[in-house]
Amino acid sequence: MRVEPFVCYRPSPDHAATFAAPPYDVFDRAAARDYVAAHPGSFLEVDRPETGFPPDHDMYAPEVYAHAEDILHERAHDGTLVHDGTPCYYLYRLVREGRAQVGVVAACALDDYLDGTIRRHELTRPEKEEDRVRHIRTTGCQTGPILLAYRDDPTMDLLVSMAMASDPLYDFTDDEGIRQTVWRIARPAAVEALRVMWDKIPCAYIADGHHRAASAARVCREMREKRAAEGEATDANAASDYLLAVLFPASQLTILPYERIVADTNDLDEEALVALLRGNGVEVGEREDAAPVVQAPGTLGIHAFGAWRQLRLPEKPADDPVAALDVSQVQELVLEPVLGIHDPTRDPRISYVGGTVTPEELAAMAGDKGVALSLSATRMDEIMAVADVQGLMPPKSTWFEPKLRSGLFVRVIDSYRWLQHDIEHGISK
Repeated sequence: MRVEPFVCYRPSPDHAATFAAPPYDVFDRAAARDYVAAHPGSFLEVDRPETGFPPDHDMYAPEVYAHAEDILHERAHDGTLVHDGTPCYYLYRLVREGRAQVGVVAACALDDYLDGTIRRHELTRPEKEEDRVRHIRTTGCQTGPILLAYRDDPTMDLLVSMAMASDPLYDFTDDEGIRQTVWRIARPAAVEALRVMWDKIPCAYIADGHHRAASAARVCREMREKRAAEGEATDANAASDYLLAVLFPASQLTILPYERIVADTNDLDEEALVALLRGNGVEVGEREDAAPVVQAPGTLGIHAFGAWRQLRLPEKPADDPVAALDVSQVQELVLEPVLGIHDPTRDPRISYVGGTVTPEELAAMAGDKGVALSLSATRMDEIMAVADVQGLMPPKSTWFEPKLRSGLFVRVIDSYRWLQHDIEHGISK
């Protein structure tokens, strides 16, 4: 893989904790607005620029993206962001409840994404992709890193651990209790050692950030076409030919369940619901007040009609990694034929809850008339198996925690636009 050091804007150490923000896509519009109100000056103002407008303003209007561009330039000139002009790798460690994951922050070749060396397992939604394309076009920057996983490599582990022996650039605990630590790797010998090692890593897997990756690839193609039209070289060495990413060993990543809530029982009474489940080969346990412990693949809990039951899925097909997923079997055997959810992406009767949620909270979300399904988490080896065969997972199959903070690294990919903005607005360093 081609994984390079990069230059960027990054927050000064005294601004890092207050500027960095959760990723843009964990918020709905109201929650984003509330977060910005509670965290003035945070990077979410850039990532979700509609928060600077009235709630009924078109969040995809040109002036909204221009507002993101303006804020970004203000932060680059008021001391919040500093320009690091030395091509560097960075290490990014997140510690949650005593469990650490350490990734290398780098610029990954988008040609590796386009040819499948960086492997995907999800489809993207056009409207979400278009939003990030407009954001990148207008700001001329990549502002949110993609979370990539690679198969563990002991030599890479050694290089990373050696680099962590130096003093960190940032070290703070965010308001979710996640300790965030960043090291800067600029020494030429250390940079070259990492670059050589990345050449030996055969592939990586998108864990989180499919829409950001697809959007960056679209902008890459657009900028190549523009260079070709202007008679310039189109070799893959411009800033826009690379993708901002953090690469983690697969074994360090934590995947949490993605639960399903259906608004009603599809006009079924309890006896009919149980009969249909059993008719599809699903083992159905007895009614219980307490939720079953869901850990082993193939088991899940269902809450309906005021009680929990344990479900056990039938034996999985060994030759199809997509069909073998619990989320696939739940859709095929439970959601579609029993509860009438034929399109799990668009059906308004279904909603999804990712991350840590208690059985009591799930039951409350389902209410007296709905159904809650508590699943075991998809495993990283399952994700890689699906991506290796170019398969696609059902929507809402994985929830990775902790989430990467946005705003710690901002890659300018269109220097001309960046300079043009400052000239037009009379901004100078």
